[in-house]
Amino acid sequence: MTWTERELATLAEVAETFVRGDARRRARLTTETLERAADPAQVRRFHRLLGVMESRVANLILHRRPTPFSSMSPAARERYLLRWSTSRSEARRTAFSTLRKLLTFLAYADPGADAAGNPRHAVIGYEPDSPPVTADPTPIRPYALPFDQGAADEPITLEADVVVVGSGAGGGVVAAAAAEAGRSVVVLEAGPFVDEVSMPRDEMDAYSRLYLNHGLLSTWDASITMLSGSGVGGGTLVNWMTCLEAPEAVRGSWAHNHGLDDIGNGEAWSDDIATLEAELSVRAVRRIPPKDQMILRGAERLNWEAAPARRNAAADCDDCGSCPFGCRRASKQSGIRVHLSRAFVAGARIVPQVRVTRVLVERGRAVGVEGNALVPGSEADPRTRRLVVRARQVVVAAGALRSPGILLASRLRHRAIGRHLRVHPAPVVAARMTMPVDMWLGPMQGARSLEFLPAEHGRNSYVIESAPGHPGLTALALPWEGTDAHAAAMREIRYLAPLAAITRDGGRGTVTLTRANRLRIDYELDGVGHATLRHAVVRMARLARAGGAGEIVVAATPAIRFQPIRGSANADAAAFGRFEDQLTRLDFTPNRGSLFSAHQMGTVRMGAGPRDHPCDPAGRVRSSSRRDRVISGLYVADASLFPTALGVNPMLTVMALARRVARTVLAES
Repeated sequence: MTWTERELATLAEVAETFVRGDARRRARLTTETLERAADPAQVRRFHRLLGVMESRVANLILHRRPTPFSSMSPAARERYLLRWSTSRSEARRTAFSTLRKLLTFLAYADPGADAAGNPRHAVIGYEPDSPPVTADPTPIRPYALPFDQGAADEPITLEADVVVVGSGAGGGVVAAAAAEAGRSVVVLEAGPFVDEVSMPRDEMDAYSRLYLNHGLLSTWDASITMLSGSGVGGGTLVNWMTCLEAPEAVRGSWAHNHGLDDIGNGEAWSDDIATLEAELSVRAVRRIPPKDQMILRGAERLNWEAAPARRNAAADCDDCGSCPFGCRRASKQSGIRVHLSRAFVAGARIVPQVRVTRVLVERGRAVGVEGNALVPGSEADPRTRRLVVRARQVVVAAGALRSPGILLASRLRHRAIGRHLRVHPAPVVAARMTMPVDMWLGPMQGARSLEFLPAEHGRNSYVIESAPGHPGLTALALPWEGTDAHAAAMREIRYLAPLAAITRDGGRGTVTLTRANRLRIDYELDGVGHATLRHAVVRMARLARAGGAGEIVVAATPAIRFQPIRGSANADAAAFGRFEDQLTRLDFTPNRGSLFSAHQMGTVRMGAGPRDHPCDPAGRVRSSSRRDRVISGLYVADASLFPTALGVNPMLTVMALARRVARTVLAES
């Protein structure tokens, strides 16, 4: 879909309104990114949006002035966009949110057009660490498909005992177990293989190469920004490494309500967790950076539970803060360092940049998968060739967003595939400290508070963690209340210590396929979800205040702020009381409050009852919701299996369930 000069000019004016400078470059980057990452229906909607902004008739109806956006004064453009941000129309709020996130992110994530770099980074004091490359790189070498053999319209065919679709936390565990048991294993990954030497050095390159939808993943209405890894190693390659076991109460509910009896208090679960923690070198953070010191200091003053985070990291990991870009120094014990490396050494063939389109099922049995493999060297002008992997067993581990998409495209008939999506909706509170924090340096999450892990009547559980960001993600997260106001806020980000609440969902979503065969993600909070988010925001504000924050900002539309009143304890307490009262009325309907998700779960959930559980308790995929029959040789092994939301960082739980599925795969091979 081509972009007209008029559209590019309008988009450049919008970019200049959100953040001054390099507007034409950002307009071009935006259109290129949309063409790569967005659904055609969303791109068409974007074209219509630009048309509306330039339409005299539309602006007369919407804003009582028949002036095209490009003909307005800078001040009028600000007012125009701010009216959209608070509009009663969800469509206009969605349009504002989409534009704001794209254009502010690009302004600060872009490394710049030349060697001089992005001039905004010097203004805001952004100086990231440059970690050295390990002298002991991963042993993995991707399997080279024979693209030069056969006709271009004929599929490349591989044979295996087990084909694993996806190489994240779950896929890596299954691949290692199967390969080390002597099975012939092929691992297919939609994203690229990136070793330590080739890992990104800047934010934009990282999101473009190592994240699903090039880092622009969100719900269909743009209300929840989502982060999901997409590369060999999946989320383990780019996550912040916080390791928390599934809460006992959650496992108890899985046992009682979903028939997973041995997960509730079984020895096998404890043994799996202990094994995983040993394999991943899980240990407590030894150097607590300033943003996390605030959590520990505030929790101590409030008499709340808090402790240093435990992470899958080497002992020397305490300074660089490049976790979201992959780990060049190999301190992070990610998939390419642990399970995928073991699988490769045991003979597994790991094939990156293969987008699996469907599972092949014949006479009620899975016999392999089909997909499209990217031809090497064609990234600028992508060309693909069909790939078929014939295998006795198929393990779908592409994540809770892509796994249901693959199963739906395979025309599996279970009614619950793609339903019950859970996302851990996370609100963010920014605490402005009096001394520099430099949130992008040191362990990304050095401390956490489990004070509110037990749920209470009317609200779900949650964990409070630090929510650091590099400039692009921070610019996207901060409220936009005008060009100068946003620029001023960004100039102060060295002093920000952001907090996030990982909330156990109150609400649910779906993953479906669009006409273009792309993913559509929808999510809606319920009353308990709203109550949980408000409760969490109030408690994070209290924690920030007790931890020494000089100012507290909650990302909402409009933003809500608290500034201490010096010299009068009574006036200060009264002001904070009014601030808390505002927070208890926060509106989290789409695009009124900023929410993030780094965890997606539950879309092919496991359980005893066939009606609402597409997978049985062993991870086998059921053929329908009417009868408790499975498709022989077909399994799921990722966060899709979670019967409910977890309420804590999910990596350890994904791996534990994957070990469970791996035992089933080996027993049935």
